[in-house]
Amino acid sequence: MDRLRVTPTRHHTHDRLYVHRPDGTTLAWYDRDTAHVSLLNSTQREAVLHSLTPFLTGPVTVGPPPAPTPADLARLALHPDDDLAPNRPGEALLVALDRAPARPSRLRPTGFRPDPRRHALTAEQTVGDTLDALAGAGWHVLHSLPLPGGDRIHHLAIGPGGLLCVHALYAHGQRVLVADPMVTTGRREAAPLLRRLRADAHRASYALTAEVTPLLAVVAPSRLEITAAPRDGLRVLRDADLSGALTRLGGVLKPADAESLYAMARDRHTWTRL
Repeated sequence: MDRLRVTPTRHHTHDRLYVHRPDGTTLAWYDRDTAHVSLLNSTQREAVLHSLTPFLTGPVTVGPPPAPTPADLARLALHPDDDLAPNRPGEALLVALDRAPARPSRLRPTGFRPDPRRHALTAEQTVGDTLDALAGAGWHVLHSLPLPGGDRIHHLAIGPGGLLCVHALYAHGQRVLVADPMVTTGRREAAPLLRRLRADAHRASYALTAEVTPLLAVVAPSRLEITAAPRDGLRVLRDADLSGALTRLGGVLKPADAESLYAMARDRHTWTRL
């Protein structure tokens, strides 16, 4: 009994404790979020619970593993190279910066030119972390989805409020003016960012055969001015308001529908067919 090993592991968004025999065979796992002990062998119930006793903080349920969801089945059927769920916020930028770091410059005391990719990465990571934190509210999030032609969707959120194509805009300490479809950040020249965001949402809608709402998340602006409400349901929010706004959304997708769309969206082939 005492020879069983307990190993902590993070499985997707769940914190789990796995119970193994000395030879590595898994006997059970304890999911901290659901307080459920999933037994693979009912004859080992007492030994498993004895091993987990130091880690249990309250009442637990004990039984066989829960039936897999459609998303679980889709994940198991995917080749790891085709599964986009492990993508980190800003995955494409992280890879690009690793392959081609900023070049040294003699013009700056630090020796490096300011790399706009760093600011873009900060924005995507900030927004991505906020979206990932909504998992408990029924939202599934995918990051850095590649599109044919070299484009990509920063974040795709699927949950009770529907499907959202989210673009993260870095604006730390700068004034942002939104005059649909133009967006002006600080002293930079205005760019038709909302037109691009709508195009990304339209492509996502075509790929998933479901309505996708475009959303611009502006990260840490000093001021956010919107001259008129953007058309076609497009939304513009500060990153600080994102969590509250999405938590209030609901009544669009049932949990089973959200799971099915998430299973489709995480498959790389869904996007290469565009």
